[in-house]
Amino acid sequence: MKLVRPLLTQLHAYMPGEQPKMKGLIKLNTNENPYPPSPKVLRTVKAAVDGRLRLYPNPTAHELRKKLAKLHHCATENIIIGNGSDELLALATRAFVEPKAASTAEFSRSTVQYFTPSYSLYPVLAEIHGSRQNAVPLRADFSLPSPRELKRDRQWDFKAALSFITTPNAPTGRGYSAAELRALCKAQQGVVILDEAYVDFAQEDAQRLALEFPHVLVSRTFSKAYSLCFQRIGYFIGHPLLIAALDKVRDSYNVNGLGQIAALATLSDLPYYLRNFRRIIATREQLRRELTGLGFAVLPSQANFLFTKPPCFPAGEWLKKLRSRKVLVRWFNSDTGRDYLRITIGSEREAAMLLRAVRSILK
Repeated sequence: MKLVRPLLTQLHAYMPGEQPKMKGLIKLNTNENPYPPSPKVLRTVKAAVDGRLRLYPNPTAHELRKKLAKLHHCATENIIIGNGSDELLALATRAFVEPKAASTAEFSRSTVQYFTPSYSLYPVLAEIHGSRQNAVPLRADFSLPSPRELKRDRQWDFKAALSFITTPNAPTGRGYSAAELRALCKAQQGVVILDEAYVDFAQEDAQRLALEFPHVLVSRTFSKAYSLCFQRIGYFIGHPLLIAALDKVRDSYNVNGLGQIAALATLSDLPYYLRNFRRIIATREQLRRELTGLGFAVLPSQANFLFTKPPCFPAGEWLKKLRSRKVLVRWFNSDTGRDYLRITIGSEREAAMLLRAVRSILK
């Protein structure tokens, strides 16, 4: 008797970025914010490490939802909190997508679709659920195809049960305008998730689309911009009907209490984070100019990382050469990402050390 589902024997699990075990590495591979949470957040979390640790947290993260609803000008019923946005992406697959259907007439109901290259968790979620995957390439410059192009090429399924669109995109950093996204959402019949993990570093957001269209959800996280990766807090904004469906498949007490406290304190100190966003964007643009001057082909970015094709050596070799100089970046050994490195925007000091390592390689 087989104890493990057969599909898991073929599953290629999601591979997170390397967590270094050696000291002294400059970690520019997982898009973490180089700056710590605000002093107010740190004080608040430390003060909460008391007898409350024996108690269950609020099961619906009510106070956090209430504060987020005020921030986004919506109702608490429009928001659900998750153990990072990754949990909510998985819940959406369970809530809105059927496992693979036997009949081709039902393909759309069992289809999870996304553009490539994009967040590599999406195909893993579809595969775990036993759903059909529809991976559609972006344009050659990694920009977003229009609905007209997608209809002409007949690759995109406008009736797919669930469509993921990462905006700004990862790993490319490309930003998409709200007008582009609105056109795609309007043409789509199934659920659309606009994954805005990096939106705080972008020129505009598409949050209003989650309140305009009943089939659109916007995903946000406290990890990338708000320095709370350790606490794992994410949320969706969307129509109460979709939010209620997600709530039905959510685990009880899915968000830890210290995480809820940290996120609430973060929302009470937003000016601190806004300063950090501006600082990271300035470092990003300076690093882009410097790398371009050294022969790198750098894509325009609206995220906290750069996607760049390095000169002289293949990207995989650059990964090893940089690591030997104690600089850790990300390389995706895939058809669409093999020629590129993804470099997280670190502090000004870390950017200077990266450039020093690059120059030593190019000598």
